[in-house]
Amino acid sequence: MYDLGGNRHRLDAQRRRAKILATSWHRSGGSGRKGGRGFQLPANFRQPCRFQQTGQSGRARDLEGSDRQGEWPSGQTRLHDPHRRFTHLSKAGQFDDAEKVIGEAKLDVHYVPGEHDLVDEDNGKAYLGRFGKNTKGTGWYSFDAGGVHFIGLVNAANLKAGGMGSLGDEQIAWLTDDLKGKGASTPVVVVAHIPLWTVYADWGWGTEDSARALALLKRFGSVTVLNGHIHQLMQKVEGHVTFRTARSTAFPQPAPGTAPSPGHLLVTAEKLRTVLGIKRRGQARQKSPRDHRYTA
Repeated sequence: MYDLGGNRHRLDAQRRRAKILATSWHRSGGSGRKGGRGFQLPANFRQPCRFQQTGQSGRARDLEGSDRQGEWPSGQTRLHDPHRRFTHLSKAGQFDDAEKVIGEAKLDVHYVPGEHDLVDEDNGKAYLGRFGKNTKGTGWYSFDAGGVHFIGLVNAANLKAGGMGSLGDEQIAWLTDDLKGKGASTPVVVVAHIPLWTVYADWGWGTEDSARALALLKRFGSVTVLNGHIHQLMQKVEGHVTFRTARSTAFPQPAPGTAPSPGHLLVTAEKLRTVLGIKRRGQARQKSPRDHRYTA
C-alpha cells in the first residue's frame, strides 16, 4: 500500500483514521433536480439545506477548514458513517480518538455505525454510549432539517463474514411509524453503512431485507440513499430513489467480481489518488474507471 507521498508502508488503523473527506449534496429552495429527475420542494422548504456524507476515516483539519472558510454555517448538517476502519475493533481508545477528531470540527454531526464499530464485548454498547445518544435500538434515528427528513438506519449489526446486511423487524416497524404523517412531497435522505441495494451478493454487498424499507419510501417524490462499506463510487436510480455509495479515504477495494473476494486493493502511488475519496481543496475530482453508474 502506498501513502499519498508515494511511500510504501502498511496503513494501520491509526493512520487510516487520519484522512477524511466527503461527498456532498445541497439544495436551496424552489424546484431542483437530483439524479436526472426533478422534484418540487414543499412549501415549508425556505432555508437552504446542505449536508455532507462523511465516510471511513478522517483528518480533523479538513473538517475545520470547511468550517473556517464559512462553508458550513451553524445549524447545517453533517452525516458521518464511521465505517469499518474508523474504530477498527471498537476499542475505547479508538472511540476516544474518533470523538476528539470529529469534535474539533465544531459541526452538528449525526452518525450511523459500520460493522467494526459494533464488535465490542457488549454488542455495540461502546458505540452507542459515544455516538448513539437519543437513538433507538442499535442506533437508528431520524430528524428534520431545512424541510428534509433525514433517516439513519443500521444494517451492520450482527454481520457475518461474507453475509449481507440486515435491518430486522424492529427497525422496519420503527421506520413504518416514522414515515407516517410525512407528505409525499417531503424530500427524504436515508443513510446506512451497507448499501440498501444489492451491489454484489456474492460478497455480501447489499442488505437482505432492504426491499421492505424501500417499499415504505416508494411514495415519496425524492429519496436519496447514501451508503459506504464498498469503498467505491456507484449510483443507481429506481423511480424517484437515487442510491449513491461513497469512496473510502483509507484504502480502495476491487470492483465487484474482479477479485476472489473483497479486501485491500494494492495500486501504484500514481493511481492511489484516483481511487480514494480525497482531493486537494479547490480541485475538481477526476473521473476514474472505477466510477460505476446504474440506471433502472
